[in-house]
Amino acid sequence: MLYNQYEGEQEQLQGELDGYRTEQVQYENDRKSAARFLKLVERYSNAEEMTTLMLNEFVEKIIVHERDRKGSTDTTQKIEIYFNFIGEYIPPTMAEKEPTPEELEEMRKKEARKDRLHQNYLKRKANGKQKEYEERTKGRKKAQIESQKEQIRAEDREKGIYFHAGVPNIPRAGKQAAI
Repeated sequence: MLYNQYEGEQEQLQGELDGYRTEQVQYENDRKSAARFLKLVERYSNAEEMTTLMLNEFVEKIIVHERDRKGSTDTTQKIEIYFNFIGEYIPPTMAEKEPTPEELEEMRKKEARKDRLHQNYLKRKANGKQKEYEERTKGRKKAQIESQKEQIRAEDREKGIYFHAGVPNIPRAGKQAAI
């Protein structure tokens, strides 16, 4: 009976020892990664602006999640930034903090409004009205953009910068246009 108790205790201690060794290896890896990251930071500490090369050396990956509510202009969207050598970075401004009662009430009102707007959007989408609205809006926006383009082209024609290539030999500012 004492032998079995001793064997059980021995296995338990061996398991704890293995766990501690794993933690130590992880700690050493983390320490080495932090040292490599600090070397990278030191290399670019005097940089005036971020270049593509620097960005590629610092950032491992960026994950952009889907928005909380589709069709809403005022919604949250989670973005995860993973740096080389240190993993996911959460800025201090994004850290969880306890909101005040006033902030909680404001958030509740805002969420309730978002929910109402989203439900209305889903109803419009279900009965086809959303598609009609999008087509009307799309047509108006396209017409507005074309109008702005034509206005810019007209200004450029006056300055002699732009001419239509389909019309041959249009004189520009005393010169013959080469097409």
